Amino acid sequence: MKALRYLQTLTFALMLASVGALADLDSDISHLQTRWAEINYQLSGKTRLTSFEQLIKEAELVTTQYPQRAESWIWSGIIKSTYAGAKGGLGALKYAKASKMDLEKALSLDDQALAGSAYTSLGTLYFNVPGWPVGFGDSDKAEELLKKALAINPHGIDSNYFYGDFLFKERRYGEAERYLLKASQASTRPGRAVADVGRQKEIAAALTKVQEKVAKVREKSAE
Repeated sequence: MKALRYLQTLTFALMLASVGALADLDSDISHLQTRWAEINYQLSGKTRLTSFEQLIKEAELVTTQYPQRAESWIWSGIIKSTYAGAKGGLGALKYAKASKMDLEKALSLDDQALAGSAYTSLGTLYFNVPGWPVGFGDSDKAEELLKKALAINPHGIDSNYFYGDFLFKERRYGEAERYLLKASQASTRPGRAVADVGRQKEIAAALTKVQEKVAKVREKSAE
């Protein structure tokens, strides 16, 4: 009986520890999400870059603390890829490669985590990074990954926006308009107000460009 009570007590303690760890992970992820949005949409210039550099360090601490949780690797990858885009030039390539590794790690752990965000971010990387021999860019691979993200999260703001942006840059304007309109109608996300406002501004700007292209195509067709 004593052994049984011990096992029951141990099991309960482990359950409490697990719940506590999940709560801590949620808190850490929330911090990374919020800070990323503030830096990405509210800062500029040198301040923006140095703030991202600090956030990269914070994200790496989270991956160290939760190495088996896909969410930690996803946000580490997102922050590094955004920093690479902000930094630009060949010096950004190492951060793009580091982001790729983080996102692939996340996919190996749980490809459904954060509504398939690893697919969205990795697909965007494949499209924006230069191709061989400089980088690993590949538009076919990008589309494959972005479609996987949409299959998991068909109504998401990011999954639709990034696929729409990809289609626009591929000059598939009619398709791009459809996905960008869907992104503009996406539900707001709890606790993500800054990110949602910033993303909707990007969507609106992209839609304006796409609709101008669509109008020109229709004008030529009517001639």
